[in-house]
Amino acid sequence: MLKKLFRLKDKQPAENYEEARGLLIYGSVNDVIRAEGLLKKAGYDYIRVVAPPPQYRTGCDLSLEFPLVEQIGIVRTLEQNSCQPLDIINIVEELLRPTEICHVKDFGDYVMVRAANMKITFEKATRKIVNISGGGCSDVPYLAAEMIGKTLDEAPAPRDAGYTLCAYTLAIAFEEARKLSGVP
Repeated sequence: MLKKLFRLKDKQPAENYEEARGLLIYGSVNDVIRAEGLLKKAGYDYIRVVAPPPQYRTGCDLSLEFPLVEQIGIVRTLEQNSCQPLDIINIVEELLRPTEICHVKDFGDYVMVRAANMKITFEKATRKIVNISGGGCSDVPYLAAEMIGKTLDEAPAPRDAGYTLCAYTLAIAFEEARKLSGVP
């Protein structure tokens, strides 16, 4: 699979080539969220949250995928902030491929975006959120009550309103829904 590599310094696409990827494995979702924030703040915008390969899963797990050519800088940034991963794996074998966390389903007048187990459905014409479902975390009913019936540009961001893995993955789905609907 050919991908573009973005250099940290100029953030411009390099030439297309087969890019080696790695995964940062953590013991908790909170550590992944913290590491993602630290790395994005440091300018590593091309990392992404994924579900780890099956042999690294212990429950509700996430990991960070990154270009291996940036490993030294990424590890240094994490060490300087006391946020080292439990393991770093090189994704070379098909068995070590992470799982895409976000999926989109178009139902004609409605679009459903799923991130992990959380789903958000909105009406295309109005951008109104008509359903939020999935997950099993305690803040899902609260998030649904706060968001359903509001448009994608009016609804509160789940990252700001919730504190669980479900809120985090709903935030990923919410951000994708906003992109799909043209909300900046």
